[in-house]
Amino acid sequence: MTAARALMGTSLAFHIVFAALGVGLPLLVITAEGLWLRTRRRAFYDLARTWAKGMAILFAVGAVSGTILAFELGLLWPTFMKYAGGIIGLPFSLEGFAFFIEAIFIGLYLYGWDRMSPGAHWLSGLPIVLSGALSAAFVTTANAWMNVPAGFRIVNGTVVEVDPIAAMLSPPWLVEVLHTTLAAYVVTGFGAAAVCAYALLRRSAEDRREQVRAGLTIAMIVASIAIPLQWVGGDVIARFDAEREPTKFASLEALFHTRRHAPITIGGIVSGDAVRYGIEIPSALSVLVAFDPNAEVKGLDRVAPDDRPPVAVVHASFDTMVGSASLLLLVAIVWAIVALRKRTPAKPLLIGIALCGPLAVVAVEAGWFVTEFGRQPWIARGLLRTSDAATVAPGVDVQFYAFFVVYVVLAATCWWLMRRVGTKEAA
Repeated sequence: MTAARALMGTSLAFHIVFAALGVGLPLLVITAEGLWLRTRRRAFYDLARTWAKGMAILFAVGAVSGTILAFELGLLWPTFMKYAGGIIGLPFSLEGFAFFIEAIFIGLYLYGWDRMSPGAHWLSGLPIVLSGALSAAFVTTANAWMNVPAGFRIVNGTVVEVDPIAAMLSPPWLVEVLHTTLAAYVVTGFGAAAVCAYALLRRSAEDRREQVRAGLTIAMIVASIAIPLQWVGGDVIARFDAEREPTKFASLEALFHTRRHAPITIGGIVSGDAVRYGIEIPSALSVLVAFDPNAEVKGLDRVAPDDRPPVAVVHASFDTMVGSASLLLLVAIVWAIVALRKRTPAKPLLIGIALCGPLAVVAVEAGWFVTEFGRQPWIARGLLRTSDAATVAPGVDVQFYAFFVVYVVLAATCWWLMRRVGTKEAA
């Protein structure tokens, strides 16, 4: 089981970055081209073409890693697919349709620059934006079902009365889809802005300075809109977890005992049934859950020890996600103030924006850790344990090492291609 979890976890951690960029980057591309159509400024046109090449590279790498994941679901988790395949097959099928639509229109968009009218070419980019977001949304609904299974009954160990729509629209689907989609725009916005800020700091794009500044502005506008909305979405999903997934919620805050006036615990080291060296904000958790400091919040003492997630990992991941998002929000606010005053970003702000690129990736990865580890020990909560769902076939550890090498090669190839795009554009 350990090897299967390690392989699946590595695959997901690798793929989620490309999935997020695949959702967010098309929006930046058509925004840049739309501004070119409106203003006829060459900088926007060049920016759109540069970002479009990056979009194609990231789509190709994401398609490879996503295909690997599709095979791993069946090969590594056969018992899970036996139970869940017929229940959550619909969102995976719809994701396939969305993927093919995205692939078709990416082809039209890339090869249509000089073969279509400017307006028609811009319109051909809209399905890429929509299908990319829908593709991620359909996969997220499957994950939502794993957190709160719905749309079926089990009679004598057999799944019966399957309702595919109810399964796809299980209780967490909306909050999870919104949270995941906003995360994609956050990581893409800050990622693209970081590249532009880094270029300005190095003064390596003097001949393209107007283009880089335009890219920084567009990317930071997207990021500055998405990050506060993500905070609102995070608040909503936290309240949902407190009501429908209380064990996961208690793990986020390392709340071991059910209590009123429950505090929010920031940081610290989980040791046994306590948190050492953490910073507590009295009654804040009760206020967050019910807007009432006297509200009772369920702790981990409500479930058996064997049914608890790995609290130390979940709590640390949650703090990392929230801490990273806090810094991203701070940089976005500072940039917005500078932009509204129509001032040029100073060097310290550009350094902050450049650091926000990797920080946004950290936030996304930490958020994924929270989702996956917070559901343990269940692969489908209350239905099937992870230990019972994993394959018993030999050689999974060998597959782990082999695919790890594949991911390293894919990452290196992607980096090399993206560098070549940047070098060519500079030339």
